[in-house]
Amino acid sequence: MKKIIALFCFPLCLLFAGLVPAAVASEAKAPDVLIRDVTNEVLEIVRTDPALRSGDTRRVIELAEALVLPHFDFRRMTMLAVGRDWREATPEQQGRLIEAFRTLLVRTYANAFTQYRDERVVFPPSRYAAADTRVQIRTEVVRPGAQPIGIDYMLEKGEQGWKVFDVVVAGVSLVTNYRSSFTQEIRNGGIDGLIRSLEARNSSLADEQGLGTADGARAS
Repeated sequence: MKKIIALFCFPLCLLFAGLVPAAVASEAKAPDVLIRDVTNEVLEIVRTDPALRSGDTRRVIELAEALVLPHFDFRRMTMLAVGRDWREATPEQQGRLIEAFRTLLVRTYANAFTQYRDERVVFPPSRYAAADTRVQIRTEVVRPGAQPIGIDYMLEKGEQGWKVFDVVVAGVSLVTNYRSSFTQEIRNGGIDGLIRSLEARNSSLADEQGLGTADGARAS
């Protein structure tokens, strides 16, 4: 499942292709067309980039940091994952939570992202109105010898164009899936306890992946 969820983290990394600014590119395409086009481009890169195929985690994170992360609303994702306790966090704590959660997602799924080979993605028709500012875009990952896995992208259109704020994999929301563990961490040690736990997990993942402490995502 981690390998499949990895599609969530990096479906938009070629939005800068042709030196088109991200916000302009997002505005120019309908959300379903955007997801379809860039997902196909990303999968092609995954299959052909020698560094990715060799399992270079640092290369994955570099691509994500430069090209992907601006297209996700990590503040909202963190708010949804933390739930009602978000309102109790100070602005400084909220900033650390956003940074830690974004780094956790990138580092957790970076290695899985390098393992794609024969998967392909199909795009069932999406239903939404032209005036909608929040949409759900359906996709399916087709794997040889296995049942397809549905991945639904939740996007919202704001001043900076369309941004992903959640992904539903096989009926399970990514951010909601984290909420129960985050709630327990907060019950045990408060907001600071959750921050310490996330930062410790990120440090452990960095050690496992041979990354320096400066690698990974930074909160915006």
